[in-house]
Amino acid sequence: MKNIPRVFINNEIRTGLTIPAPADTAHYLSRVMRTRDFLAFGGGAEYNATLSDDGRFITIGDKTAHSDPSNDLILMFAPIKHTDDLLKMATQLGVNAVQPVITEHTVANHINWTRMKKIIIESAEQSNRNSVPEILPEIKFSDVNLLDVVFADERAAYGAELPTTARDKKYIFIGPEGGFSTAEFAAFDAAGAVGISLGKTILRAELAAAIAISRIVL
Repeated sequence: MKNIPRVFINNEIRTGLTIPAPADTAHYLSRVMRTRDFLAFGGGAEYNATLSDDGRFITIGDKTAHSDPSNDLILMFAPIKHTDDLLKMATQLGVNAVQPVITEHTVANHINWTRMKKIIIESAEQSNRNSVPEILPEIKFSDVNLLDVVFADERAAYGAELPTTARDKKYIFIGPEGGFSTAEFAAFDAAGAVGISLGKTILRAELAAAIAISRIVL
């Protein structure tokens, strides 16, 4: 299959639209990929598109038959040192949105969310999805409704017998490098949140997120 560039435009994209071409997009298409024809996407749809000869405008053509492979999952996570890697994996696995949550053991408190948004867009372009996950506003653990949450339960690594999958859940929660605190585990248990096992070893948070997402059966 021919490697046609894919570029995220916005969520209001539609056939017949002509818009100014961002300088970085024009450079990427004309100088790096050496083409003016590409696939533009946003809002769950993909379109054939063309960059004008002078590189100033983008014209959106017909909608393609490619359906969006993303899902309805919302990943709740404690910001970590390698938040960029976590978001790349989550985007590639099709999550709908990501929700940063400050937990007791969260240490990465100064994330550049503007940079993270660019990383998510690039991952969406590369992973053949037609949508870009939304980064929701950061909240505290105490503000999370734990009732319908599935969480990666590291207690499985210490002998707890837990299920390895969960069905029909929308929210999945991954803890920080230091794991969830005793009080946070108590809050999960009191709310009836579903803890799932990711195996008998302790995983890095970004890997735990990828495995946990793959174990939710929609």
